[in-house]
Formats: sequence, structure tokens, C-alpha cells
Amino acid sequence: MQNLRRLAVLPIAMLILAACQSGTSGESGDPTAEPSASHDMESMAPSDGGGANISNLVCVGEATTYLDWLEGDLELAEADPIEEPADSDDDLLDTIMERGEIVVSTDPNYAPQSFLEPDGSFVGFDIDVATEIANRLGVDIRFETPEWDAITAGSWSERWDISVGSMTITEDRKGILSFTQPYYYTPAQVAVSERSGITSLEDLPFDLPEGAEATTLPTDANCAESIQAGRSEFDVWISSSTTVEGAIEAGSPVIAVGDPVFGEPLAVAIDKSGPPHDELLYEIDRIIGEMHEDGTLTSLSEEWFDGLDLTKVADAN
Repeated sequence: MQNLRRLAVLPIAMLILAACQSGTSGESGDPTAEPSASHDMESMAPSDGGGANISNLVCVGEATTYLDWLEGDLELAEADPIEEPADSDDDLLDTIMERGEIVVSTDPNYAPQSFLEPDGSFVGFDIDVATEIANRLGVDIRFETPEWDAITAGSWSERWDISVGSMTITEDRKGILSFTQPYYYTPAQVAVSERSGITSLEDLPFDLPEGAEATTLPTDANCAESIQAGRSEFDVWISSSTTVEGAIEAGSPVIAVGDPVFGEPLAVAIDKSGPPHDELLYEIDRIIGEMHEDGTLTSLSEEWFDGLDLTKVADAN
């Protein structure tokens, strides 16, 4: 996996630095932060695998679909139909074109979707998708790194224009954000620490999701970093299959177990509480459709995800 293997040579110090600088998921944060759920020693049960005590705590990122799934609140949704709007002089698209720059929220610690290089530049699948959107609009691009829960909460106050951050379309999010058609799909994957000795979901001493207790860090990527740092509050982690594979390639002592638990449709999002943006939404949706048709998204997916084309629904199942 050419691009994922590049992560393995990054110094651990850079991973920690990126996490400390992070703001967003698609989902970043400080791997040294305390999980939101306490470590309940009474909830621990012996593993049939490696002899470790396996807690029923499952690490996920804050404000993610993985947390919703564990808590039984996940309602995946399709994007609403987008029709060509009438011209307007106050649309966000006009503002972007006059400015000559589109501002995109991203995550500096969510490899291989988006991450920081040692020189401070952003790279990754989402970064390439966002850059291609800017190129086809004919404007420059600038990235911002807000917290993930700030992006999913809406009310952006015009600090950034769009999110190209592997955001899953859900019913709750559709109430506060406008979504384009999906630009790709990913499976949600369960992973465990190597120290646990777990090799299949049947080895877990509790049921998923009913028997699990969620513990959160600012991003699901922080869960793998915490395991790598030797913290033992949890041994089970849920993230996208691409992020799990990226962590494994970067040297995190985790393994993927079982089949994916659900597939996620991931799309560009715009804040409904911001300026009118019907024209911008229509134009970006048109560009994404064009990128699907001309093979650009497939090429980027295969480049960043070890030859996998995740741009079609069937590939997420």
C-alpha cells in the first residue's frame, strides 16, 4: 500500500504533533487526552485469546457515526435530490468566486484521508478530492482544521465554506447540513489491540454493540495512537476500514477483526445556517458527478486505498 506505507516512516513525534495541532473525520485530537468513560475494572473479563483482561469499553471518535452505532442512534441517509437553482447574487458560490479561494475544513491527523507532511502541507484522499473541486471551480484552496464536533454541529459562522472530510450522511446531520451526492463509501471496521489476543469478534467477552460501553477521544484515529502509546483502558476500536489499515501500516499494534459492521456514504457538506448556498451545492454536486464519470474519484481511491475502488456502494459492503 504505497501511500499507507509512507506513514510508517513518519516519526512518532510527528504523529503526536499532528494530533496536538488537530481540529477535526472526518476527526482529530490529543492522544494523551483522557477518554470520556472511566475505566471500570468490574466490567473487565478475561480473554480466551491472549490472557489479557478485555474491558467492554470501545474507543470511538466524538460526534462520529461509530459512536451513534454503539449507542443505537445511527440512521444512515441518502442525500436529498439537488436541482439547478435560479441565479442569485448573494449565493456563497459568488462569494468564493470573487474571493478567488475556497476554504475547506479538514483533519491533519486522519490518514490516509488527510494528514500533515513534515513540511506542513496537507496530503491524502480527501485533500486531493477537495483540491480537484477547487481546480474545477477555478479558485485557490485553503484548509482550516476545526474540531470535528464543531463541523458536525453546524453554525460555522462562515469560518470555512465546505467540509470535505469523509462525513457520513445521517438523518440528524441532514437537519443542519446540506450534502452533495457521496464521493465515496467506506466500511466501518472493528479493530482490537494485538495485546488482547483477540482474533475474531466471537472472542470478545461481550456483544457488539449491545454489551459495549463507548469511550471517546477527539478523533477515532486517537484510539489507535493511545493503544500504541501503551494505554490499557480499552482494547477495542471502531473506525473506517481505511483508517484502521492506515494505522496498521503506520505501526500501530492493532488488527482488524470480523466483517465491517456497516457501510458509510461520505459526502461534501455545507452549513445550512450560513449564507445561501444553493448554487454552490449544485455546482459541487455537479463536479462530483463529473469526477465519478471521468474516473478521477476511482483513480484517487485506488491511489490512496491500496488499489481499492471505494467510489461505488457495492464496494462498501
